[in-house]
Amino acid sequence: MVYPLNVTLRADSARVRERMLAAARARIAAGDLELPLNAIAKDAGVGVGTVYRHFADRQALLESLASDGFRELVAAAAAAADNPDIADGLRNLLRAGLNHQLADPALAAILSAPESQDAEILALARELLTLSERVLDRARAAGVIRPDIVPDDVRRLTCGLQHAIRSGDDDDAAIDRYLDILLRGLRP
Repeated sequence: MVYPLNVTLRADSARVRERMLAAARARIAAGDLELPLNAIAKDAGVGVGTVYRHFADRQALLESLASDGFRELVAAAAAAADNPDIADGLRNLLRAGLNHQLADPALAAILSAPESQDAEILALARELLTLSERVLDRARAAGVIRPDIVPDDVRRLTCGLQHAIRSGDDDDAAIDRYLDILLRGLRP
């Protein structure tokens, strides 16, 4: 049995799961995005079968790691959709998407490969898509972006930007410059 993200676990099982997630976060912080499940088991001090009971594979582990960041990104999209200044809302959404990906490599990996296995992540992805479409519809109507821009374009472009930023040692000024370049490219 594999435990989905939204299942309530017994206290001891929850502690073990958190140890495994902490081990995975430590590997990511050290630059290891491969996350071999046998290494996670060793780092967490559990058997590999225990890891597989919680996470069917690396993708499931990444989704568990990224769930909080995904929720925060959905909240940022909701704020952007409700912003009376849609140009500001769009910029805030793009900046939030970029910042969340830079802060959370698991989220960046999930967003760059949009196929998900977990029901909670799928629901969050649908909600993000709906909110992003609302932002883009308003932005198109206000003449802020080109009429052919769709949410998947924005996802791919922000994933590309985070990769470009990670490839150098850029500061916030460079991030803002890249974001400005992106926004100029989206204009009609």
